[in-house]
Amino acid sequence: MFARFLELTIKPGKKLELVKTIKDEIIPTLKSYKGFSDVIHLEVETDPSKFFAISIWRDRMDLEKYTKEDFTKIKALLDPFLAAPIVVRHCAVNEAISMKFETAVPA
Repeated sequence: MFARFLELTIKPGKKLELVKTIKDEIIPTLKSYKGFSDVIHLEVETDPSKFFAISIWRDRMDLEKYTKEDFTKIKALLDPFLAAPIVVRHCAVNEAISMKFETAVPA
């Protein structure tokens, strides 16, 4: 399994609009991809300007397909809410963790 980790720095007062855009526009796009498993959103309690999103993918090829086909569009949807460029990292998910994750989350 692979993960795409995004670190977002949100403009003041834009968090609710950002979350609505993620729910209404970004998640449906992610769900349209074979190999997409889930997305986890993390809000930093001690820093309301920080927001993390981790999308989980079955394999690297599915993640790369999404990156090539739609990430530019997703980035354009996010840009109006951001105070700084998105920090993107791709991560391999440890096999022991991914086995627990697959058991907890239905395919």
